Amino acid sequence: MSFNKGRNKKKGIVRAIDDVSFNILKGEAFGLVGESGCGKTTTGRTIIRLYDPEDGEIYFDGKKISGEMNKDLRKYLSDHIAMIFQDPIASLNPRMTVAEIIGEGLKLRGIVDQSDRTKLINKMLNKVGLLPEHGTRYPHEFSGGQRQRIGIARALIVNPSFIIADEPVSALDVSIQAQVINLLDVLKDELELTILFIAHDLSVVKYFCDRIGVMYFGKIVEIAPAEELYKNPVHPYTKALLSAIPIPDPRREKNREIQFYDPKMHDYSVEKPMLHEVAQDHFVYASESELKKYKMDRTKER
Repeated sequence: MSFNKGRNKKKGIVRAIDDVSFNILKGEAFGLVGESGCGKTTTGRTIIRLYDPEDGEIYFDGKKISGEMNKDLRKYLSDHIAMIFQDPIASLNPRMTVAEIIGEGLKLRGIVDQSDRTKLINKMLNKVGLLPEHGTRYPHEFSGGQRQRIGIARALIVNPSFIIADEPVSALDVSIQAQVINLLDVLKDELELTILFIAHDLSVVKYFCDRIGVMYFGKIVEIAPAEELYKNPVHPYTKALLSAIPIPDPRREKNREIQFYDPKMHDYSVEKPMLHEVAQDHFVYASESELKKYKMDRTKER
């Protein structure tokens, strides 16, 4: 999948993401991580068709959703896929009550009876840890964590099977982040959800995601099960990201060695890179010679 973000007069088309390919298994939480501007949010928004892919194909549950947008495809996407946005303030209409915000999706799906909508809204408020009486209030009356719970309720009220969570905790205090992640974890199991969890911090997705994809400059550079990625990172960029995670121990933190990634270390002028399986279910973006080196390094480390 590729997406063109803009144009440069000298260089032509600028690709925001290019040749991004991965699959998400039903019922799993797949983390997509990387620095700001690497293309992870663009990837999520392209999947839900807020952006149109320039080329490549996107499938959901066996159905192609990257074709020409029409009424049927738009309905299919809205019935099965929902999005939780990063900013819990900007993503909520300040002139609408919480009940109106959450119930808007129901209204668009033809549930016109107010009492039926109210019952579903109250049930969903309870699921996300809020109270039915909160439905009469406005977004500015809530804390950041509560506002994100409202955003989660709005996404889940239409009973989707796939959620794209676009950095849902990055705008929250650290103490609140854990609460929201725990809530998503409970709802994932209870509602049998599949989740694409987008984040820039590897420590945030460590305990939530089953598998993790690492993005750099519009490309996937590594994909692996979460535990495998943390224990045996292969790509130099992944290693740099992991080395930057703070350690909650002053003595170990003081002696922590941070690695820096220089993309100039790769020479792809002759050998072209691609995703290779370096271990079972562990893929890395590399040329053939790099792959040999990565495999030798893994052997030495063990």
